[in-house]
Amino acid sequence: MGRVVITGAGAISALGCDWAQTRAALATGKNKIVRMTEWEDYEGLFTKVACPVLDFELPSGLTRKKGRTMGRVALMAVSSAEQALKEAGLLDDPILKSGVCGVSYGSSTGSTDAVIEVASLFTQKSVESLNATTYLRMMGHTAAANIGIFFGLTGRIIPTSTACTSGSQGIGYAYECIKNGYQRVMLAGGAEALCVSEAAVFDRLYATSTRNDAPGETPRPFDSHRDGLVIGEGACTLVLEDYQHAMARGATMLAEVVGFATNSDGLHATRPSEPTVARVMELALESAGIPASEIGYVNAHATGTESGDIVESQATAKVFGERMPISSLKSYIGHTLGACGSLEAWMSMQMLRDDWYAQTINLTQPDERCAELDYLMGGPRTMSNEYIMTNNFAFAGINSSIVLKRLE
Repeated sequence: MGRVVITGAGAISALGCDWAQTRAALATGKNKIVRMTEWEDYEGLFTKVACPVLDFELPSGLTRKKGRTMGRVALMAVSSAEQALKEAGLLDDPILKSGVCGVSYGSSTGSTDAVIEVASLFTQKSVESLNATTYLRMMGHTAAANIGIFFGLTGRIIPTSTACTSGSQGIGYAYECIKNGYQRVMLAGGAEALCVSEAAVFDRLYATSTRNDAPGETPRPFDSHRDGLVIGEGACTLVLEDYQHAMARGATMLAEVVGFATNSDGLHATRPSEPTVARVMELALESAGIPASEIGYVNAHATGTESGDIVESQATAKVFGERMPISSLKSYIGHTLGACGSLEAWMSMQMLRDDWYAQTINLTQPDERCAELDYLMGGPRTMSNEYIMTNNFAFAGINSSIVLKRLE
């Protein structure tokens, strides 16, 4: 069993596209949620708030031919992958095409503009809107596949389309792939492009925030006055690498992935189950070979929904007790769905390196039904930790947990 380290990272979010920008934005204690005026036209849609990425740099060398199979979600994925490879010093390395470098990457769905093209086949009974790239932009593995094609990767392609655990499973399966010697390098993470359809799905479940006139005050994870989640978008790619390979080439190691676990509730499509949520954390600790007492911080999935926040907090307290520092980064950028696991792992890793941890903003009065935990609120906190955990929980009862270790 080999060791697995992170040697590069690239992120696209409403907070920024590098850690300096992102940390500065986190330090303001304000989020990037806005009112979506274009959503006013949708009859019956209650929520009007979201967290869009207003601009991002397209991948260099993106020709019309290379870009025609990419919708917005794939473009963000490829752009973040390029950033990650640059930081890792592997952008032009022969290993990319050697067969020992692959992709483990996810999103909840492909690009929805392509879905509309297919829908017209049924609504208009015509194929006129379809073209040769419609399916390639729509398919669930469009992000993973387009990363592989753009960089000429010839190793494994592992698509993870498991809603809110897509990004974390992308990292976890890449970790397992390298740890077991199947690949030496993996591009891992997740992406999601903002679409009103995503908001509408949660809206029909009465799970969205309707603080439409005060977007800065929502979402409110763990707070007694929360009223639901807010949809966001973004992408994040991590370069995971075999430790010995990274050492041999003198790579800078940002952190080590030491544990991963995933399981399922097997009970309900939308209501989480405390026993299996707790169990996935225990399994991740077993994977890392450390006791719960070694974890110094937990990055929560915490979307700002009632059932999710309560169950997650109770499960976390069951594993770690009341002393555990915990916060939710979704309070800044909303729920980025397929991207959240990777974006949150990246920000958690950077906080681990900086001994600086962002609080949950908009959390002023924890719900008394949530477990007693050390909720980070009122400002960032300085802490020195060796190990941290980041968790994600998805519809259909899919759970994931990652343990990261600090490297000096």
